[in-house]
Amino acid sequence: MSLEFSKKLAAHQTPIPGVVLYDLPVHGDNRGWFKENWQREKMVALGLPDFRPVQNNISYNEKAGTTRGIHAEPWDKFISVATGRIFGAWVDLREGPSFGAVFTAELDPSQAIFIPRGVGNAFQTLEDNTAYTYLVNDHWSADAQGQYTFLNLADETAAIEWPIPLADAELSDKDKAHPRMGDVAPMPARKILVVGADGQLGKALRAQYDGDTSVEFASRTEFDLTSENSFTNRNWKNYSAIINAAAYTAVDAAETAEGRASSWAINVTSVAHLARTAVEHNLTLVQVSSDYVFDGTKDSHDETEPLTPLGVYGQTKAAGDVVVSVVPRHYIVRTSWVIGEGNNFVRTMANLARKGVKPSVVNDQTGRLSFTEDIAAFIRHLLSRSAPYGTYNFTNDGPVKSWADIAADVYELSGGSRSDVTGVTTADYFRDKEAAPRPLSSALSLAKARSTGFDPGDANERLAEYLKSENDKA
Repeated sequence: MSLEFSKKLAAHQTPIPGVVLYDLPVHGDNRGWFKENWQREKMVALGLPDFRPVQNNISYNEKAGTTRGIHAEPWDKFISVATGRIFGAWVDLREGPSFGAVFTAELDPSQAIFIPRGVGNAFQTLEDNTAYTYLVNDHWSADAQGQYTFLNLADETAAIEWPIPLADAELSDKDKAHPRMGDVAPMPARKILVVGADGQLGKALRAQYDGDTSVEFASRTEFDLTSENSFTNRNWKNYSAIINAAAYTAVDAAETAEGRASSWAINVTSVAHLARTAVEHNLTLVQVSSDYVFDGTKDSHDETEPLTPLGVYGQTKAAGDVVVSVVPRHYIVRTSWVIGEGNNFVRTMANLARKGVKPSVVNDQTGRLSFTEDIAAFIRHLLSRSAPYGTYNFTNDGPVKSWADIAADVYELSGGSRSDVTGVTTADYFRDKEAAPRPLSSALSLAKARSTGFDPGDANERLAEYLKSENDKA
C-alpha cells in the first residue's frame, strides 16, 4: 500500500464521542517524506482539544500481526504511525451512554487519531517494522496502571474483525487474559470538585447536582482553602473542574484590620492557589464574583467594564477575578444580591414583616436579586455546554429595583403592607456608622448569559416562590 501524499489537514468524527480521526499532510519526493505529526496551532484551530501532551511514546513492532490492547488509560492520547501500517480498534470503556461503542480504521503515516481518557486503544500491525507513536498528557507511572480499564481483544460484544485472526496473531499473555465486556468496570468520569460546599451557593450546588456521582463536595473542614495540604494531598488527575463557592463576604468587617487580612487570604491568596492548581492540571476553574468589583456609577455593568472597586471586599473580589482570568479554562460568574438558604435580606425582611416592624431601608442602591438555585443552574449550564470561557454576569431577570422596593415586595407577599417600608438614602442609613462603601448601581447586563441559551428566570417570580417555600417551612 503506497502512502498518499499532500492530503489536506482534516478532521473526521467517529461513532465514539471525542474520538477524532485526522488526515495529515505528508510531503514526499525521491528522498522520502516529511510530515507535521502534531502541530498545536493548526490542530487546535481544527477542533483538537488543547490537551497539553507531556510524554511521547513509541511502540516498535518487528512483525506483521503483532496485536496489542485493548487498554483504556487515565489520560488523553494522540496516536499516529511513524512507519508501516496498522489496523486500529477503539472501544469506549467510559461510564456513560456510549459505553461499548466501537470504531476501527486502518492507519498509515498520513493519519492520526485523538483518543480521550477512558477509550480503549488496540492495534494490529499490517506490515513488518511498524512504529506506533503516541503523545499523552500525563506521565506514565506504575501507580497509574491501577487506573487502567481493559477489554479482551476477542470480546464477542465488540466483535472486532481483526484482519489477521487472533489465533494467527502475536499476543501477550496479559492481553489474552483481559475480561469480556460484561465483566468490565467502566472508567468513571473525571470529577467536578465544589469547594465551600456548605455555604448558600454550595448548598444550591448540592441540590443542583443531587445524585450525580461525578461531582464531589467539600466543606471548609474537608478542603481548607488556606492550607497547602488541601492542594497537595489530592490526585488532581481525577478531576476536570473546580467550582469555588467559598468566599469572605462580610463587607463591613472587611474594613477592619482583622477582616482585611481574612478577606485577602480567602478571596485572593486562596484563589491564587486554586488558579495555580487549575493551570498545572489543565482544569476548568469556576469563580463566583460580585457586583462590588464596580463603583456603581453606571446604570448597568457589562463584562467589559474596567474594575473599579470601592472597598476592601470589592478590591479582593476584583483581585480574585484578575487572578482567575489567567487560567486558560475559566468561568468568572459575576453576580449580585445573593439569596439562598441561610441568613439573607429577604429572610430578614420577612421576619420583620411577621413581627409588625416598620423598617427604614436603603432606596438609592439599585440592582436585581440572584437566587442561588439559578446561579447553580447557570454554572452547571456553562460546564455542561462547554460555553466559551470567560466572564459572565448573572442575576435573575426583571426590572431593576432598590432594596426598599424589594423590602416592600417582601412585606406585601408576607401579608404586610408596602407602606410599612420607609425609604432612606445610603448616606443617611449609614450616618455615624462604620460601614464599607457600596456601589449605588449594581444592575448587571445579562445579554452574554442569555447568549449561551440560558434563561435567568424572573426575580419577582423567584421571590414569590422563595417566600412561599419559607412560609411552608415555618
